[in-house]
Amino acid sequence: MDRISHFVSDIGTAYTHDILDEGKQPAFFMFVAFLLTFATVRYITYSIRAGKHRRLFHNMSTSGGTHLHHLVPGIILILLSGWVAIGFPHFVHPEFLAILFGIGAALTLDEFALWFHLADVYWSHQGRQSVDAVIIAATLIGIGLVGGGIWVDLGRAVRVLATGT
Repeated sequence: MDRISHFVSDIGTAYTHDILDEGKQPAFFMFVAFLLTFATVRYITYSIRAGKHRRLFHNMSTSGGTHLHHLVPGIILILLSGWVAIGFPHFVHPEFLAILFGIGAALTLDEFALWFHLADVYWSHQGRQSVDAVIIAATLIGIGLVGGGIWVDLGRAVRVLATGT
């Protein structure tokens, strides 16, 4: 078996052992949704600010001209996923609710500085607090909820891929 095939097999084994067998798939899905949403939102907001992709991305405003910050749909997703999880626990798969929650959490925490300062400081020095909040949340989710075992196994798989031993 070549290194790439062995690496893919090691990743599959780690996922099965550390995520599926441990019942951590919803937490893993939440983590991935959180990271992908944060990266996507940062890319979109940067593109809007830089004037790139004007046809695809633009600021959202209400009919009265008020800017709609992305923490608003984030809060709605957090509330909706929590409401469904508590009120209708057997109605929706936990993985789906975890994804909704991860997306909502990323949208909300990306604007942490806004709700901390009660001012639109997204691109200012204080806006860095949003990135810090996301790093802290991602670390807590990635290690606290998903667990450390997957990261050890993934590191081992990368080492074997890189060195062959």
